[in-house]
Amino acid sequence: LAGGLVKPEDQQDFFEKILRESKRMLTLVEDILRLSKLDEGYPGGRRERVNLLDIVKQAAAALEASAQKKRVTQNITGERHIVVGDPTLLYELVSNLMDNAIKYNKPGGRVDVSLDSENGGVSLRVSDTGIGIDPRHQDKIFERFYRTDKSRSKGTGGTGLGLSIVKHSAEYHAATLHVQSQLGQGTTITVFFPEAIKRS
Repeated sequence: LAGGLVKPEDQQDFFEKILRESKRMLTLVEDILRLSKLDEGYPGGRRERVNLLDIVKQAAAALEASAQKKRVTQNITGERHIVVGDPTLLYELVSNLMDNAIKYNKPGGRVDVSLDSENGGVSLRVSDTGIGIDPRHQDKIFERFYRTDKSRSKGTGGTGLGLSIVKHSAEYHAATLHVQSQLGQGTTITVFFPEAIKRS
């Protein structure tokens, strides 16, 4: 741009590309810093009563524009469930799962998020009607920078670190993760929080 090599009529496209890449790099740096803190045990993390239903609703509201753009409907079911944990980390966990469920969905698809009491704890399930995950990849999706389909990476955005943040956040809260998926039909990821659960 500075050297005058770009035609005036093409400059707007270049500015938009630069802005998109700058935002992507900023998100990548933020995710790397977040994972670095999690690797260190998340010093300074809070332990307080957190209403998971409120967290889910906040994430859904923040992602609604993305969902509408792809014509994906978000559905939330369940009652108030209280866990003891860090609200920021819990939001990151829920938001990353729901964001992926939207990104890898089909146009006109659905994302269902449910909260259910189970075995003295609570299960958070995020289900989509999207492309599904090949069984060969299902045990690797929580690895850093792992992509099941590299050709989709640029189209969907993201840093390849979202599910790794989910994994670390789950571990911080002594929660477990379970993946169920069928190619062409969709994916369900369940997070089970086993302790300090209260319902009100």
